[in-house]
Amino acid sequence: MRSTSERYEAPRENVTYRDFVAPRSKKRTMRKLPMTAAGHAALEDELKQRIRVERPRLVQRIQEAIADDSNLAENSEYQAAKTEQEINEARIAELEDKLTRAEVIDVSKLSGDTIKFGATVTLIEEDTGEKKVWQIVGEPEADVKNGKISVTSPVARALIGKIKGATVEVEAPGGGKAYKVCRVQWAEDSLRNREKS
Repeated sequence: MRSTSERYEAPRENVTYRDFVAPRSKKRTMRKLPMTAAGHAALEDELKQRIRVERPRLVQRIQEAIADDSNLAENSEYQAAKTEQEINEARIAELEDKLTRAEVIDVSKLSGDTIKFGATVTLIEEDTGEKKVWQIVGEPEADVKNGKISVTSPVARALIGKIKGATVEVEAPGGGKAYKVCRVQWAEDSLRNREKS
């Protein structure tokens, strides 16, 4: 037995500052998702559809599959319905997350010559002369086939802050392209143009 005057010393094997600091939380900070009011409404509509229509339909399908064959391991209808239910529940969780983090931007109040979120931009590709019209929207509502590109896309990032007449170089996965900005339009401008027609 040691006397009280003796001091115990722990072995000093690779002891660092980190050994005495509480670990940092691995929880991510919630990143806001900018989106238009129309994009927000579309996500809400999809969420309501999945909760009110798809969820009960899938529960009914699962119950019917169990009634037809109680051997669940070999019941292919049950397995298919459960898989579809898992996909639906994952999409519900994803939609709820996006709506929680949504930052709705009223594009009807935006204007000016500088390209920013919500702008509809008309571009001419310098190599081919091809005309492209894109609206810069939030990630959840991006749909290239309908002329809506995500604010985080390479094209949108290159356009942000530019004005009519500027030439923009874009490094995209398909290779570099140059565009000339021909027009910057806002929701209010679009409404006025439709009213004139």
